Amino acid sequence: MVLTRPYKSTTITTEALWRIVACDFSRLYPSFRQQLDQGNRELSSSNIDRLFKMLIERPLSTLDHDPHEELPVIVVDALDDCGGLRHEPSGKDYEALLRTLQRWAQGDHLKKFKLVITSRPEDRINQTFPTPSAPIVNIPSGKDIKLGDSAFDDIHAFFKDRFDNEKMEDAWVREALDYLVPSAAGVLIWATTAANFLLVNPKTRFDSCKWGDDTEGFDNLHSLYLTVVTTSFGRALKREIKAIISFLGAMIFAKQPLDDIVLMRLLPGIQSPNTLKFIKKGFMSVIDSGSTSCFHHRSFEDFLLSSSFREDLPKLSDVQDRDLHERQLAALCLTTIVSSELHFNMCNLTSSSIGHAYIPVTDKSAISPLVSYSSQLWEDHLVQTQCKEILMKAVKFVMYEKPLFWIEVMSILDKADEVSAIFEKVLEWLALAVCPDFVFYNTILRLTG
Repeated sequence: MVLTRPYKSTTITTEALWRIVACDFSRLYPSFRQQLDQGNRELSSSNIDRLFKMLIERPLSTLDHDPHEELPVIVVDALDDCGGLRHEPSGKDYEALLRTLQRWAQGDHLKKFKLVITSRPEDRINQTFPTPSAPIVNIPSGKDIKLGDSAFDDIHAFFKDRFDNEKMEDAWVREALDYLVPSAAGVLIWATTAANFLLVNPKTRFDSCKWGDDTEGFDNLHSLYLTVVTTSFGRALKREIKAIISFLGAMIFAKQPLDDIVLMRLLPGIQSPNTLKFIKKGFMSVIDSGSTSCFHHRSFEDFLLSSSFREDLPKLSDVQDRDLHERQLAALCLTTIVSSELHFNMCNLTSSSIGHAYIPVTDKSAISPLVSYSSQLWEDHLVQTQCKEILMKAVKFVMYEKPLFWIEVMSILDKADEVSAIFEKVLEWLALAVCPDFVFYNTILRLTG
């Protein structure tokens, strides 16, 4: 039995992992469920170490007398993709996640439940699970892939199926397979990116990449990504470059994937759906299709944040300017809160229901995704920016005119316990600008604390 379920990237976070595992365990073991009921005050905690102790470690210690003929296997897939931005590997949540996984591997009463982790061999992860404390299985890739290996055959079948569906000529398919399958070196994300890239003008793109006319070719994953970007946007206009930078920056630095409607409000230079459509079409081989844009794989984000990207594509180097993108996202959030989109009695509750602890889910749907995102995350983006007068004015307006409306939304979203901490962080940010309204803000903090 394997405890693993597909979750969208909008729902999985570092702290959500142990809640999900605890939920699955509670379905299997009544005594585990009883322990969760006794410790339900901890369910809202954002402390990863405490969540693990209360939701996993302590309840599992009660299962000694339960039958274990078919013990569940817990699968944590793509651990290297967890923990926030790639250039912040020492983030507190990521470090806490690694600590809890290490405790699982070392705890006597936890070891009987097999924990399977998949990941690229990053140094920090290798240090967390040194051999022989945890068995490590290396899956061949790159130069280790040989003709006849299952990975080689799988990539061959994948390309063959994609080209057959496109009804490409047999001679061209054979030539493409002879080049692409060995180049993929058993890496599926390389194969899917290349196949998606070749959907547009396949013969022309394949020939230019194979012979290295105007692109870097397909030598490795990063060179493939460079080919994708230069082919699609090598001749982009200045205003288009500005929009592309904002689009990629939002995808990297936003706390959740943003839909097209939000992106069009956020990004300078995207004044019509056609501009956004042009950008998304150029990145179709590396981002998901649909109204919400997500990277196919974390490796593309690694590429965008690498020094080689900055050197090879200097026109797009501002993609790595965190202050720029955090400022744009903070401005979007604050603009939303300042606007009429945030107002009194967001969910149209009757006077008798206002103040009740329970609010039906159907009423919560009245809060738009943008208002929900802005209310919860405006401070996260704000504190990552330098103090700017326009942002300070927006913060002042929120504090004076909208605090009760905002607190109401936070309460409906079950985030009321975070309000005081958000105010404290905003005060710290304002202190850098020597803001003259500290007396008022501290009063607000005391009232909400």
